[in-house]
Amino acid sequence: MALLHQAQLTPSKLEIIQSWAPRQPWFEGDVDGTLESVGAFRFDDPAGEVGIETLLVRAPGGPILQVPVTYRGAPLAGAEAFLIGTMQHSVLGDRWVYDAQGDPAYVAAATDAIRSGAHQAEQFIDIDGQRVTREPTALVTGSGIETDAPAAAVSRLTILRVPGTQHPADATTTHLGTLTGTWAGQPEPATLATLDFTL
Repeated sequence: MALLHQAQLTPSKLEIIQSWAPRQPWFEGDVDGTLESVGAFRFDDPAGEVGIETLLVRAPGGPILQVPVTYRGAPLAGAEAFLIGTMQHSVLGDRWVYDAQGDPAYVAAATDAIRSGAHQAEQFIDIDGQRVTREPTALVTGSGIETDAPAAAVSRLTILRVPGTQHPADATTTHLGTLTGTWAGQPEPATLATLDFTL
């Protein structure tokens, strides 16, 4: 369960992504165009400390892009290369926003969803002390594990920045499972991430 707050964010989520995403090697579309929000989903952090959200966005002339981010109340040690920026949350205060592929909280949550066949977290908004359900704008599902990895194997999570594409085949890895999603305009499940193992 993800409990959200009615809050003002400065800069907004799209604004902070807008200043960062066009400089990334996976970005496609007009680098000077304004990002459009297509959908989003969240995972739970069992410790309740980290906000874990995936934004689905599109730049003019480009495909839908997947941008998973984490929100933290303090800097994540050793993750300076993954810091997108900081924002002010009117309820929670300063928040450090990270490219989630470099945050162990996201990697653990996405890996667990794939392994267990889980879905996105239910979202609720706190309105005057009452929890109100927030309808999801994207639905995701883990496949469950398709094969068992040897004890000595190391799992690897691969984020598909353009959902539905395939990452390059690697003869040293074996496929374990996937995370797929649907959203408005995408009724058929598109692959968002894969979990593989390598010896």
